[in-house]
Amino acid sequence: MSLQDRDKKHLWHPLRQHQLNPNSLGIVKARGCILTDEQGNEYIDAIASWYTAVYGHCNAFIVDRVYKQMQQLDQVMFSDFTHEPAVRLSEALMQILPDNQNRIFFNDNGSTAVEAGIKMVLQYYFNTGDKRSTFIAFENGFHGDTFGAMSVSGLSVYNGPFEDFLIEVERIPTPDGSNHERILRQLETLNTSHKIAGFIYEPLLQGAAGMTIHDARGLNDILSFCKTHGILTIADEVMTGFGKTGMYFASDHMDTKPDIMCLSKALTAGLLPMAITSCTESVYEAFLSDDIAKGFFHCHTYSANPLACAAAIAGIELLTSKDIQGNIKRIEASHERFKNKVREHPKVKAIRCLGVVFALDMDTKIERYGHLRDKLLKFFMDRGVFLRPLGNTIYIQVPYVISDEQLQKIYQVIEEALEIV
Repeated sequence: MSLQDRDKKHLWHPLRQHQLNPNSLGIVKARGCILTDEQGNEYIDAIASWYTAVYGHCNAFIVDRVYKQMQQLDQVMFSDFTHEPAVRLSEALMQILPDNQNRIFFNDNGSTAVEAGIKMVLQYYFNTGDKRSTFIAFENGFHGDTFGAMSVSGLSVYNGPFEDFLIEVERIPTPDGSNHERILRQLETLNTSHKIAGFIYEPLLQGAAGMTIHDARGLNDILSFCKTHGILTIADEVMTGFGKTGMYFASDHMDTKPDIMCLSKALTAGLLPMAITSCTESVYEAFLSDDIAKGFFHCHTYSANPLACAAAIAGIELLTSKDIQGNIKRIEASHERFKNKVREHPKVKAIRCLGVVFALDMDTKIERYGHLRDKLLKFFMDRGVFLRPLGNTIYIQVPYVISDEQLQKIYQVIEEALEIV
């Protein structure tokens, strides 16, 4: 039996209505930017496997570091112990995170990084005797699938059955360069009528909303308002972190830095699951007390797994290298050329680039999960490119090691798709 047939006997896949779409393609190998299925067909991974494998799959430099770590220390609980990979990773992160970040808390995926951040904010105010319960979040934001992360997310396609069980959130529009004064007035009203604990946001780029980009100056003004009014800010950099927006972190595009940051996905280069919630020293200090209950009693079994830490350290070395930074600039320039080539196409409704991210909205109505979207996905796969449309948005977020020839093939199949939609 094929992997696909064996899969259907016992497995339950995410983001899937199995009654309508029971098949999953069996992948047996990944190297660089290429995925290989069980029939030997190859596909360019044009979204870095959900923005994780940014240095290419099975990167030899990272694999070798993890292999060496496996022979020294594989796993040890982090509540009672520490270890060299965790300490080294914290030191490496301090070299690239915004200057105000000073503490690292380990989680195991993007949703739990956000969950920890939300709990930090709520307990920060509880510990300081100023109990607050309301969050501010952007419309159409997405922050994960655990309950706190769902609460602050705004896409009901993911959250619909659970909306009666979520924490209180007030939503504001993303700044577009012309509306941030109106948003600030809305914030003034909300701050008067609610006890606002925190503002959580995807900095500059909303991924699940269709790779929509918002205005850096407007976001900076929102962050400044929050800082002035004692509202803690959480930057969800799970998708945007580690070079994707052209800087180490999307927060680097703003002068006002977040109090808390959530990191995952490219953190470990797609090799092993791990996440981090970082924060300022002042947030951390609110949990220091002779009262044990004021500590942050939140934990994951695999917190700071040494193998995942080793992968993350190796990834940061690659990220900060001259070669990878040069590749990021090369991809940015290539996307800009393609944008200029197809922007006037009659089927193109909107088009945008930020760092290695390219997004194109087709002038066609396509459901986020439906027949037309699945047809388009199959069209790309049949031509050897893995692109995963978000409704009518086709987006690219490639590994930094992609070749110019592979980029051109991705662009070519997108142009071909525009002729059939």
